[in-house]
Amino acid sequence: MKKPVTISVITATYNAAEALPGLIDSLRAQTDKEFQWVVIDGASTDDTLAFISAATDLNIQWISELDFGIYDALNKAIRQTNSSYYLVLGADDRLKSDAIQLYKEAAHKTDADVITAKIQVNNRLIEHRSGPTWLYGAFNLVSSHAVGAIFKTALHEQFGYYSRKFPITADQLFIKRLVVGGASIYKASFVAGTFGHEGLSNSDLVGTLSETFRVQLETEKIKWLQVALYIVRLIRHYRRL
Repeated sequence: MKKPVTISVITATYNAAEALPGLIDSLRAQTDKEFQWVVIDGASTDDTLAFISAATDLNIQWISELDFGIYDALNKAIRQTNSSYYLVLGADDRLKSDAIQLYKEAAHKTDADVITAKIQVNNRLIEHRSGPTWLYGAFNLVSSHAVGAIFKTALHEQFGYYSRKFPITADQLFIKRLVVGGASIYKASFVAGTFGHEGLSNSDLVGTLSETFRVQLETEKIKWLQVALYIVRLIRHYRRL
């Protein structure tokens, strides 16, 4: 008999008081309320901690202390959970009310290392892209690291934790390492929720493009092709740089 699937939602926050209430409301609205919420706060100075400490109706565990960025906080959260899977949510992300339930059902059915689902971004429906990883990178494998995928917690024992060398794209590096290492991915058809746009990857385009290039350079065999693609992307986004 399979063990019950357990999920921890993990969130890194810093001065997120404006966005956090919407996330909390979406967690409270879940049809399956059997999940843990682990929040690692980077010593916020606004009302973030007031919202977190007031969410006593949720199975919440949290700490607030200085950290080295999002992935350092996520690594702390992963080490504090005993759940079989975890789901990353930013303060500005929102879950559909049946997301936890559907993720659990897919995990129970498939026992896949990673379950990826569709997400909404600016009223557009996004799923994993079809195509080679040399072109799309991690987005050929999952729709999104946050909201759009759950990961077996035990994967970090084999593949390590999120790298602090990549403050913006450590998730892309981790996902690509999983696939190279033979981890299984199940691509579900349901919509998990809405991905927010207030994160670092959207506010620092130059940093995101540069780190994505470094990840691709580290994980793909044809290096010159990644250099060419990086130049093309810089030209494409020139007016936004």
